[in-house]
Amino acid sequence: MDQAQTVDWAALEAAAVAAMKNAYAPYSKFPVGAAALTRDGRIVSGCNVENASYGLTLCAECVLVGNLQMTGGGLLRAFYCVDGAGNILMPCGRCRQLLYEFRAPDMQVRTTQGIKTMDQVLPDAFGPEHLKETR
Repeated sequence: MDQAQTVDWAALEAAAVAAMKNAYAPYSKFPVGAAALTRDGRIVSGCNVENASYGLTLCAECVLVGNLQMTGGGLLRAFYCVDGAGNILMPCGRCRQLLYEFRAPDMQVRTTQGIKTMDQVLPDAFGPEHLKETR
C-alpha cells in the first residue's frame, strides 16, 4: 500500500489547526500550528511561541520536535503546518533542517503544491550521517 494513502491528512490538519489556536504571537500576529504523524502512529503538534527579543522566538516546528522528544521520541512520517487562517505553510529553512533530523525514511510533507517527500523539500540536505568521525 502506498504510504500517502495511509496518512490521515485530515487528522493532521485538524491537529495543526488546534495547535495554532494555542500560539503565542502578540508581536507578529501570525499564529502558526504544526502537526506530525510519528512512525509509531502518534500525532505530535506544536505552535509558535514568540518573544519580545524576536530572535528567541520558537517556531511551531521547534515546539513540535520538543513535544516529540517529551512524548517518547521517534521519527516523523508525515508533517502539516498552517497559519492563522488554516492555510498550508511551508517550514522555514531552519525548521526544514530540524524536521530533516527527525524524519523517517520517505517522510511526507503537505505543501502548497501537494504532498512531497522531505528529500524533495530539502534536497542534498546535511544530516547526522555527515558528522561521522573520519580517520
